[in-house]
Amino acid sequence: MSEDRLRRWMEANRVNWDDRTAIHLRNSSGFYAIDRVKAGDDLFHGCEDAELGEIAGKRLIHLQCHFGLDTIRLARRGAIATGLDFSAPAIAAAHALAAELGVSVRFVEGNIYDAPAVLKGEAYDVAFVTWGAIIWLPDIRRWAQIVAGLLAPGGWLYLAEGHPSTLSLEEVEGRLVASTPWRTKPETPFVYDEPTTYTGDSTPLAHSRSYEWCHPLSDIIGGLLENGLHLDFLHEHETLPWRFFRMMVPAGDRLYRLPDGHPRLPLAFSLRATKPG
Repeated sequence: MSEDRLRRWMEANRVNWDDRTAIHLRNSSGFYAIDRVKAGDDLFHGCEDAELGEIAGKRLIHLQCHFGLDTIRLARRGAIATGLDFSAPAIAAAHALAAELGVSVRFVEGNIYDAPAVLKGEAYDVAFVTWGAIIWLPDIRRWAQIVAGLLAPGGWLYLAEGHPSTLSLEEVEGRLVASTPWRTKPETPFVYDEPTTYTGDSTPLAHSRSYEWCHPLSDIIGGLLENGLHLDFLHEHETLPWRFFRMMVPAGDRLYRLPDGHPRLPLAFSLRATKPG
């Protein structure tokens, strides 16, 4: 598989996210709840607050940070935080929001696969990756190599994501049925032409084509182990911070679950993996 082709797909995703950023910023009380952050709300979704651990004083890299809401939350908890994202409009908005709130946080524009270069070889105590991030990456084992390289000895990755098993399911007449492969190779992404973003805003995207990849847990964890990280924990969860299927119902704490009467399924997972010190 040629590097050029993978880069073209990721470039299509970048301009797609440039479009999404402008739309996401307009609805400050909606999906991203910008107003809540401006009002001082630094809570995460469910498992993150229980699992993340102490980050005050730690050098932290937030990979695929979008326009920096969670990076700002992390900095307000005392982390020496850097956010990385490939969308220039998102990074510009992150800088503006941090300045407005008076939060000391650094933002860097760059593709995650170029992170060692754009971050100038810096080492971090914590790598933070959450919610809808790794599906945009064609090569998850290369991602794991980069994450391991960014961590200082004794540093750790915290990852919280939608469960990969959900990506192969589709809701059909109130039932979830398998409709797509459970694993994609770098050269076989899912290709989407979605006219709008996922927040409910009806504004059309100028660049609607996007590419996504499904990475099973075995590839995610295998990649981290192959690159020398030790798995501290792996948890699976029956809730998600967004309504992935139409049938899902509120579960409290800004989370959603499958409805009563439906078999319980893992909808999310979280893990922590540490680089030996």
